[in-house]
Amino acid sequence: MTAKRCALYLRVSTDGQTTLNQRRELEAVAERAGWQIVEVYEDAGVSGAKGRDQRPAFDRLLKDAARRRFDLIAAWSVDRLGRSLQHLVGFLDEVHQLGVDLYLHQQGIDTTTPAGKALFQMMGVFAEFERAMIRERVHAGLNRARSQGKRLGRPTIDADKAAAITAALRTGGAGLHKIAKAHGVGVSTVQRLKAELTAA
Repeated sequence: MTAKRCALYLRVSTDGQTTLNQRRELEAVAERAGWQIVEVYEDAGVSGAKGRDQRPAFDRLLKDAARRRFDLIAAWSVDRLGRSLQHLVGFLDEVHQLGVDLYLHQQGIDTTTPAGKALFQMMGVFAEFERAMIRERVHAGLNRARSQGKRLGRPTIDADKAAAITAALRTGGAGLHKIAKAHGVGVSTVQRLKAELTAA
């Protein structure tokens, strides 16, 4: 049987911390399991709350997963992969669809085993439940606001002001910020009217 090709992902939040312990433990696990480590991806001094675009090694890990460079990702703990549930769920979905297994040392999750796969699927169920709860709370909040007579969405501006801004946009010369300041509106309002003008 061919040895599983494994990628190690290591991360610490501050420059004062070291990934040495994470690496040592994961290398020992790989040796016991007979996994072949093909690459070590390390983000040192990078917060887990940051997105993929601000974590170069994590970004490279996912690109290499898509290229099928390895069969398994091993990390010290689930919080090494991400601090935000949204980022984490996105990551789990992505590796799952690529058919890449996942080993999380601290949580004892190993999707190369049937029990680990089941646990992994349960995490997906909980994540979906969390998303549904958030949607429900948002809808309930909007309905409550409507029932109290609150206006939702962006505040509208009166027709005279909109006409004056449109005229200023037609004549050109002044920048968006200058027009917004002159008419006491936000730049996004001027941008919206400009878009409407272009589309007309």
